[in-house]
Amino acid sequence: MNDLNIIDQIKSQILLDTGTNEFEVLEFYIDENSESGDRKAEHRYFGMNVAKVMEVIEAPKIEPKSHSQDPCFMGTIPLRSHIVPIIDLSVWLKINRLKNDYENVIITEFSRSVQGFIVSGVTEIHRFLWKDVIPPNEYINRLGTNVIIGTLIKDDHFIQLLDLEQIISVLNPESADQRWQTTVKAQKDYMALVAEDSPTIRLMLKKNLELANFRTNIVNTGEDALNWLKKTQEQAAKEGKGIGDFVDIVIADIEMPKLDGFTLTKRIKEDKALQKLPVILYSSIITDDLIHKGKSVGADCQVCKPDMDKMAEFAIQLIEKP
Repeated sequence: MNDLNIIDQIKSQILLDTGTNEFEVLEFYIDENSESGDRKAEHRYFGMNVAKVMEVIEAPKIEPKSHSQDPCFMGTIPLRSHIVPIIDLSVWLKINRLKNDYENVIITEFSRSVQGFIVSGVTEIHRFLWKDVIPPNEYINRLGTNVIIGTLIKDDHFIQLLDLEQIISVLNPESADQRWQTTVKAQKDYMALVAEDSPTIRLMLKKNLELANFRTNIVNTGEDALNWLKKTQEQAAKEGKGIGDFVDIVIADIEMPKLDGFTLTKRIKEDKALQKLPVILYSSIITDDLIHKGKSVGADCQVCKPDMDKMAEFAIQLIEKP
């Protein structure tokens, strides 16, 4: 598939319905050199959310700089109004890539930053349900990377989904730490239900909210959050109380296995017993162009990951809103 067709497909498919637990994956591969060195390569398939993809270009001739702080950083290239840092994914993933003359760079935009990732090639775009994502298992953990957020099965092979934000945060740790600072403090002891599949983000969100006088119940997926709300609502009904007596706000990542944040929000807002609960959605893919998706399912607030330091502030404003 050539670059133009990929871009056209992205533009046409980005309009998929919101709240159906669907998402789209740009599948690509890295050719791993055979151990025998006979120029035979094995395709290693990976994927990223289409919402993060700006375009796909032919890889320029670029060599890593000797002074780079990380060996996967290849330098920068100009692209219209951007100076784009280029990252060699094979180096990050510790794959011995068989280099070819016609490789690709996937230009991504998320968390208000633009970066490119060198890959051997791009195949096509697939539509999946978040419930189809197989969570990381022991095999993936043994690969020595924590950037695999799950696996999908397509035809006769696996597609491993990458946590691109984790890569960028490790390469630029100072900016990541700054996203979690807060100086606000709630006047009351509020309870927040948080749905997040990344252990790192869970820990940082817990720290951010608890500094602001929140108690937190943190679960791994949107499905876990919905199950907890249903069970808690049953308990509330038995005690003649409302859900608001047990939880003050729901805070959810958009991209999660089993049940995404959009669908979780839609389920909450369609349930008469739960719909008054304020919901904050957050993600690196929230942009001016895509913010309508969260609005369409009834999210009360949407936070882009560079603004995570404001999470507690936004939560307090929603809870205390007259």
